[in-house]
Amino acid sequence: MPIDVYQANRVWKLPPLILHPFSDATSPQKLVQSSRASLMLQGLLPNESFDLHELQTILLEGRFCEVRMLFYVGKDLVRWIDQCAEVIGREPLLQGSGIEWQSFSNLLVDDCPEAVRTKLKAWGVADYRAIFGRAIGLNAVFCQAPDRTILNDDFIRNYHQFADRMFACKQAEKAFTPIRSSEFEFELFASGEYSRMLEKQWQEQ
Repeated sequence: MPIDVYQANRVWKLPPLILHPFSDATSPQKLVQSSRASLMLQGLLPNESFDLHELQTILLEGRFCEVRMLFYVGKDLVRWIDQCAEVIGREPLLQGSGIEWQSFSNLLVDDCPEAVRTKLKAWGVADYRAIFGRAIGLNAVFCQAPDRTILNDDFIRNYHQFADRMFACKQAEKAFTPIRSSEFEFELFASGEYSRMLEKQWQEQ
């Protein structure tokens, strides 16, 4: 029976989550074009003289950009989860607590600290749960960003459904103790922001 991970009546400090830039110069334009193509295919926007094949191609190009962007977000998330598992694994008070790799991915998706949610919102990230879960799911399957030629159109068109199930499968690999943000806290930084903070700290020493 796992021990009560909160019996020490303390807040556990986790490593900072650092997210790196994950889009290239053409990604924003492709994502906008893909969204417009999707609306045209649904009849919610007037067709701008594209035929069906052209609209499908534009849609798939944008969806593929989303897959690659999520994959790179997932690399940062998985790196952070690995760090957390290593740090907490060395805590004597938490030995036998049932905290596993999945405890930290569950924390990210289901109970992010309020300060992290606020920062994500300020960055324009509304549905962070879906983004984090799908990013982790894609990284559970791919070792590197997949090339367009190895993914069929059906996967790209419906990648979000596949990625949701990939995440669910990863979470179901083993039993784990859920952890709460009220007792396990961490900070979120963009990579450039974190580098500047470290540089300032070094200069003040």
